[in-house]
Amino acid sequence: MIEVKNLNKSFNGHSVLHDISVNFEAGKTNLIIGRSGSGKTVLLKSIVGLHEIDSGEIWYDDILFNKLDFTGKKEIRKNIGMLFQGSALFDSLTVERNVRFPLDMFTGQSMDEKLERVNFCLKRVDINKANKLFPAELSGGMKKRVAIARAIALNPKYLFCDEPNSGLDPMTAILIDKLIKELTEEYSMTTIVNTHDMNSVMENGEKVVFISNGHKHWEGNKNEILESDCGPLNDFIFANSLAKQLKEGKK
Repeated sequence: MIEVKNLNKSFNGHSVLHDISVNFEAGKTNLIIGRSGSGKTVLLKSIVGLHEIDSGEIWYDDILFNKLDFTGKKEIRKNIGMLFQGSALFDSLTVERNVRFPLDMFTGQSMDEKLERVNFCLKRVDINKANKLFPAELSGGMKKRVAIARAIALNPKYLFCDEPNSGLDPMTAILIDKLIKELTEEYSMTTIVNTHDMNSVMENGEKVVFISNGHKHWEGNKNEILESDCGPLNDFIFANSLAKQLKEGKK
């Protein structure tokens, strides 16, 4: 579990996140949703420690993360997997070496042990016979799968995904959503996903947090979201649905 208490974050005197408190549950896919510029990416990066917060608390189970020193945070990060918006694979490294990267950085395993883990992770995300390929030789969906394989290489307790469906066609996006959900349940991870995709919400939204203008306006699950009386949330859902209809109408 990850718990955020009364989190505040500003940049150059401009307040971006306002007194946000939320629990992200283990074994579930927890979604942070909101418009672009709503603060959801800042929230995700703050939880991971990429941004220093102004005030508040970030708990990883029973450990107060934001009060740890560099060494303490590094120990927590060994248990974190990250899936970045653009996959963030190293263009100059093969698929195998991309997935091996966190193992090289954080473990003292032998090469045989690392390769065994790499091959296990690639097989788990249905990537076969691609070890020696470079990212430029992969489709968008394959890049996401390789990025997920890298994210789970250390068998993390916590998985963070920033817009995992960005740039993917609808069918591939559904497959990535399904894969993230399966891995979350299989490894009982605390998974936090940033998204503005309502399809992802209705597929994976076991816990949903809606952020608007840096404030938490609503939280619940996919079964409750369409019954909400939260005005900003309903506006977001309507705009999301309208944009989808207009996009499909142009095809």
